[in-house]
Amino acid sequence: MTPTLTAARALCAAALLLTSTSMLSAQVGKTQGVADINTMKEADVAALPAVTPAIAKALVAKRPFASITDVNAFLLSQGLTQEQANAIYPKAFVHINLNTATADEIMLVPGAGRRMSREFPEYRPWKTYAQFDREIGKYVGPEATAKLAQYTFIPMNANTASDADLMTVPGATQAWVDAVKKGRPYKTAADLEKSAGKAQARFFAVE
Repeated sequence: MTPTLTAARALCAAALLLTSTSMLSAQVGKTQGVADINTMKEADVAALPAVTPAIAKALVAKRPFASITDVNAFLLSQGLTQEQANAIYPKAFVHINLNTATADEIMLVPGAGRRMSREFPEYRPWKTYAQFDREIGKYVGPEATAKLAQYTFIPMNANTASDADLMTVPGATQAWVDAVKKGRPYKTAADLEKSAGKAQARFFAVE
């Protein structure tokens, strides 16, 4: 085997290792400034566009929201218009599950539109963000793909997720990660909620 061929194979092996490592982590899309509305402080909620202190207090009392459509319905019930609600979502959102999100949920993702309400379901099941980058990126390019990803998550296995995976969950701290790991193995979603909390348990699958 020539030195050139050996070096090339070493480079390929290193690239595969880096790729596999990136696939194992970041099971929640990397934020570019969008906050999780289920874990925001009340004062930060009150600072959102068109949100009054009274609405912020009522929103926090109603948490956790299971979906962004639930948040949308709540905001409309508080007197906001759809346009006003839409202005909130580039700043605060409830992540959608890439493998189960409805068209109504996807349509509330800033920049998604009707096209992504078709494309997101087409490539299910989503397993990694490398897959997401590849499939969605061919339609809108890497920058727009990264913006879309921050509103999404791919459920991770509650019993095997690594510390790096767990730390991608909004609001995660090392103490929370330790508590989730201590509660393993999980057999039901109810068991998981006791350790992870209802708002954060939605990012997992119990397998």
